[in-house]
Parts: sequence; structure tokens; C-alpha cells
Amino acid sequence: MEGLNRLQVYQKGKELVKLIYIIVLPSLPIEEKYNLSSQIRRAAVSIPANIAEGFGRYYYQETIRFCYLARGSLMELSSHIDLASEQGYISDQNKIEIDRSLEDVLRLIHGYIKYLKKSKLGMNEPGANSISELEQDYLSKDLEDL
Repeated sequence: MEGLNRLQVYQKGKELVKLIYIIVLPSLPIEEKYNLSSQIRRAAVSIPANIAEGFGRYYYQETIRFCYLARGSLMELSSHIDLASEQGYISDQNKIEIDRSLEDVLRLIHGYIKYLKKSKLGMNEPGANSISELEQDYLSKDLEDL
């Protein structure tokens, strides 16, 4: 998809996945095939997948929500990479390269969120006005009496 592929955060997210597949996954021992390897793979692919899903929502609040999910997956991946490094599964040099990529993607996710909040893309889409950003009083009358 041309529009999605123009997003630098999406491109860098995919590059991070490639890095994980080339550097980290082959270096893990066979006993980690269904444990750490699986967790790393799922967290890594979730980053660009959530960015893509948010991009397809056309409403900035939904897109931001999926950016938050991507950021959560990125932090999960960072944790797994730390563990793999501590176990000696990846070299210090490879850890530095992966950490740089993680930081780049994190910076881009934050920038994309900031851009979305500022531009409020999709504000005029059908149904957008049914979602309010104003604080609401969610207490019912029954709960107010407690």
C-alpha cells in the first residue's frame, strides 16, 4: 500500500523486524525455539502491524491507540532483547545495533503520535463527531448516591 509505505515509522518498524530475524532469532539456542524466540518474533512483528492497522482506521484517535499498542510491543521486544543479551545469546555489538534501531522506532512512534494529535486527521470523517474528547461524567445517578 503506497500511503502506508510512505510512513517512516512503518518503514523503520519493518527494518527492525528484519534485523531481529537476521541477527537475533538465528542466534537463539534450540531450547528457546518455542519460548523466547516465539515471544521475540510476536513482539517484533506486532510493531509495524499495529502501525499499519492504526493507519487504516482513518481517525486520529484510533490511529494513536494503535501507536500506543506498537509502542507497548516495542518495549516488550526491548525487554526480550535485554534478556537474550544477559543470557549471552547475542553479542554486545549486535545488542548495540538493535538498541539503536529500537530507539529510532520509539522516537518515530512518539513523533507520529505528536503529529496525529496536532493534525487531528479524520476529524471530519463520518462518525467522528460521535466520539467526544471532552471529559464526561461517567457516574450514573445510582453511583452518585454511594
